[in-house]
Amino acid sequence: MDNGTINLTYDGRVSLNFRLAVPQSPDKVWKVITQREFLDTWFPADVDFTLTPGADLLFKVTPQQVKRYGLPADHSSHGTVISVHPHHIFEYLWDADTLHWELHPDGTGGCWLTLTHTMEDEDSAYAHAAGWHAGLEVVAAQLDGREVDWSPWDRADELASQYRKSA
Repeated sequence: MDNGTINLTYDGRVSLNFRLAVPQSPDKVWKVITQREFLDTWFPADVDFTLTPGADLLFKVTPQQVKRYGLPADHSSHGTVISVHPHHIFEYLWDADTLHWELHPDGTGGCWLTLTHTMEDEDSAYAHAAGWHAGLEVVAAQLDGREVDWSPWDRADELASQYRKSA
């Protein structure tokens, strides 16, 4: 998988972008990025997505976040679903950040999966990059039917050096 890219947006925010070619259809990929049974393996929070624009979202910490980062077990953050076009676009707010997932058929039965995570500052983009990269590696494994016998948290630690800001 290629590394994500970090760019400034027109409004002074920062976007972290990943684009992944997958041999599966948008219908199959949609399930992996929206359904709890898949999210529990790779998504960096405990959340149940309501696929309705305007729906409130509650992001709770995972046991791994409590263990690794010392977050309080009752910590949570909030969001709102912005846009849902099944099997194509899913966009939502997570606190002040915007996450935009997009699926485009590639003409061969597979699709392009694009994640754009837009946030306020560049340091946050670098902090999130390795985690999303590791999570998307799990998504690819799930789609391929491969067993995920590694920790995405450990994998993010391994990838962190690839996403350090140059001085």
